Amino acid sequence: MNYKIQGAMRRNRITFIVCAVLWLFLTIVLVAPFSYSVFQANASGKFSFEVFLEQITSNMTNPFGTLGRIFSEGVTHDFFSLLLGFTIFYLVVFFIGFAKSMPKNEFSDIEHGSSDWSQRGEQYEVLSRNKGIILAEDNYLPLDKRGNVNVLVVGRFRFW
Repeated sequence: MNYKIQGAMRRNRITFIVCAVLWLFLTIVLVAPFSYSVFQANASGKFSFEVFLEQITSNMTNPFGTLGRIFSEGVTHDFFSLLLGFTIFYLVVFFIGFAKSMPKNEFSDIEHGSSDWSQRGEQYEVLSRNKGIILAEDNYLPLDKRGNVNVLVVGRFRFW
């Protein structure tokens, strides 16, 4: 299971940064104006949809001013409760995408035919470092090995 998380982290490094910046952008441009517009529409005690529509457009065109008015007029409770709901929804969608991007098996994204199947020199228990039939860079099949030394070469000749 650890290889799945490591593979997804390696594959999505830039995506994490993009998602964090997108969350910040949506918080400033959408959540803050929405919460302040709801506050303004409820100012008379009853929610007015016309006031909400008028205020949401003006608040979205000036998001930093709206964010300042949220803190100066004491609308922080409404803002943070809406921000919490938005963040939970955003994290659920983010983790669903993260889970979908996990590799299906341990050998995803490993080149077939390379020596990446082994780690820390364990291939040299079977192979040789410096003489024999060339398999890959620094990997040779020794000729003096006991047992089966059959080699299947898959590939093509390149000539022009």
